[in-house]
Amino acid sequence: MPPPIISIKGVAKSYATGFQALKLVNLDIDRGEIFALLGPNGAGKTTLINIICGIVTASAGSVTADGHDIVRDYRAARSMIGLVPQELSTDAFETVWATVSFSRGLFGRAPNPKFIEGLLRDLSLLDKRNSKIMTLSGGMKRRVMIAKALSHEPQILFLDEPTAGVDVELRRDMWGLVRGLRQRGVTIILTTHYIEEAEEMADRVGVINKGTLMLVEDKKELMKKLGKKQLTLHLAAPLRQVPGELQSWDLELKAEGHDLVYSANSADGVDISLLLKRLSELGIVIKDLQTHQSSLEDIFVKLVSERV
Repeated sequence: MPPPIISIKGVAKSYATGFQALKLVNLDIDRGEIFALLGPNGAGKTTLINIICGIVTASAGSVTADGHDIVRDYRAARSMIGLVPQELSTDAFETVWATVSFSRGLFGRAPNPKFIEGLLRDLSLLDKRNSKIMTLSGGMKRRVMIAKALSHEPQILFLDEPTAGVDVELRRDMWGLVRGLRQRGVTIILTTHYIEEAEEMADRVGVINKGTLMLVEDKKELMKKLGKKQLTLHLAAPLRQVPGELQSWDLELKAEGHDLVYSANSADGVDISLLLKRLSELGIVIKDLQTHQSSLEDIFVKLVSERV
């Protein structure tokens, strides 16, 4: 097993007020994976990212980026990392080209106009290369932030709420870019409120709440373990109670007896056809049926509310 590209050991953060933003976080992130960090506002997502990027100092614990300690070997560690923060902060009077090129130079990388040109093309910014940043729309400024973060060809990219308040087109472009980066071996860590993005993109998911990393799980395993499948059978005639012959199925009557609801864990692999056959034998006529499978959002809400 190759060593993790990011290793977080016992990281905690407390402020002078006594507020504990992070409580002993331990996490390894593998090279080349897309890791989604989910959590409500104030959960500690941005604090954790800022500690890894050397913007905030941890009160306890250690972090390494590709083997470099982020405190003792700050320059080497930071050169591995690209960060797209939540806030838009760019050099308003500079052109797009100058800003992105300067950002590359900050990390000691030799000028590479061909690389910068390709990056701007990938982010649909090439026709804005000579525009001053102050003239750009919010979505275009966001694209410039991503270009700046990628300008020095980092191996690790942090996206902190990257698509909050951006248009659908940019969101789509960004995920295309993220997939392309992952194919080139870049490790991507994102925090997001848009759980469908994590569901679509991430390999693993971490759930953080009130400074505690509650769970880290392979996305598919998480959905298998905590996901539920629900089958709602709309009946032609209402039932007063669930027939005794169906007690083993753990069914529930709803909508004044018109709906028969069956819930199963996604991992159970239950054969629904047996239930339908049994209903038919009992003369219970089904008018319609609906299925619902838990999304990552359902799981997330359940986890956070259970442990408040």
